[in-house]
Amino acid sequence: MQKQRGVLALILALIVGAIFTIAKIEIPLGLDLQGGSQLTIQVKTTDKIKQITQQQLEDVQKVIENRVNGLGVSEPLVQTVGQNQILVQLPGVSNPEQAEKVLGGTAQLEFKAQKPGTEAQLFAYQQSQSELLAKQAELAKTGDKAAIEKNLADLQNNYSAIADLFESKGLGGRNLKDAFGEPTQSSNNWNVAIRFDEEGGKLFADLTKSLAGTGRSIGIFLDNKLISAPNVGVEFAANGISGGAAVITGRFTPQEANDLSVQLRGGALPVPVEIVENRTVGATLGRDSIQRSIYAGVGGLLLVLIFMVVYYRLPGLIADIALIIYSLLTWATFALLGITLTLPGIAGFILSIGMAVDANVLIFERTREELRAGKTLYRSVESGFYRAFSSILDGNVTTVIACGALFWLGSGLVRGFALTLALGVAMSMFTALTCSRTLMFVAIGFPALRKLELFCPNLPTAKKVSGAL
Repeated sequence: MQKQRGVLALILALIVGAIFTIAKIEIPLGLDLQGGSQLTIQVKTTDKIKQITQQQLEDVQKVIENRVNGLGVSEPLVQTVGQNQILVQLPGVSNPEQAEKVLGGTAQLEFKAQKPGTEAQLFAYQQSQSELLAKQAELAKTGDKAAIEKNLADLQNNYSAIADLFESKGLGGRNLKDAFGEPTQSSNNWNVAIRFDEEGGKLFADLTKSLAGTGRSIGIFLDNKLISAPNVGVEFAANGISGGAAVITGRFTPQEANDLSVQLRGGALPVPVEIVENRTVGATLGRDSIQRSIYAGVGGLLLVLIFMVVYYRLPGLIADIALIIYSLLTWATFALLGITLTLPGIAGFILSIGMAVDANVLIFERTREELRAGKTLYRSVESGFYRAFSSILDGNVTTVIACGALFWLGSGLVRGFALTLALGVAMSMFTALTCSRTLMFVAIGFPALRKLELFCPNLPTAKKVSGAL
């Protein structure tokens, strides 16, 4: 009995913790329940790539998935559409313009060396670029499309002219291991710190060694646009900057630094892309559909609870209590793990409730068989749990294997269903074999609850007598 009290105290603590977690942590909803942003990305051909192959389309999809993961969006959907498009759905994203900027940029990063004798030209081009950017901001207020397009063309020419002042040294985004934003100590601006792999570290050391003390700059280009041009001090003339690390200083805002880091970590797109559609979508199911689904789930659960009490009497009541505990613990687990709920995910959760009841049914039927065989109440309950364990374990293991296959091979909503079902099955094992068992043994510890009619109605009189011993 002392052991049962300890387990009962643990269960009560888990219940309190689950209620606290559910109250404090809100579970995010998927695109079908709350809406979000939907982007259609067109994969474009180039002079070298005349036709987009399936492999290239899948490569772009992988890069887009990496960038979406960097945005921190839960339960995103990234899938190919046709032969040259990718559909991206981002649940709960309220700023589709920011998502478009992060997902659409090719993020081709390259470190170049400034050519000798071009210092004056670089200064003049940078001055001209500042004037063009200021003019672009003014034109945006006027809405003069012709002037805006002409100014953009001048800016592109300026970017190309600056790029011609630098030469490639083979150091680029493929050599990156990590990238992350970090604040500067002297102002509110942010930088982007990057870490190179072994080959990149050697190339960077050679590049900085060749430019140290010359007055020429390292050109840091993103999508062929110069974003930073730092000089290298003469103290690095002997060995260059070693250690395989660098900092991109571009007077970034925190959001800009994070976006650039996401792009660099996600990798460069192998081919150009264009966002051809960017729209905000509402919940695909609608409020009425969600309400009906909730009513159906709650109604089904109530019918199960009533059936268990009517058919199994006291054990059925105990199973209902264990089922409520199971629901609380599972929902709290979803909240702690940050699982995004979609309608298929909710279906998986409800299905796991049915499997939790199934475990209790096996246990109680085994207990009734032992009582009919003439065993005492305590021995019948003990044997019921022991003999039903292998069946419960086999059934749950096969379900988890199926969930693993769905999660591994599926995508999007299918993976959400598999994850919630697997977690529910694991939690149902705990509640059936721990909560139900503990509550059953606590119940038969009270003399008023040891009546065999509460466990097995219509038991023959001879069996009742022997079962009470």
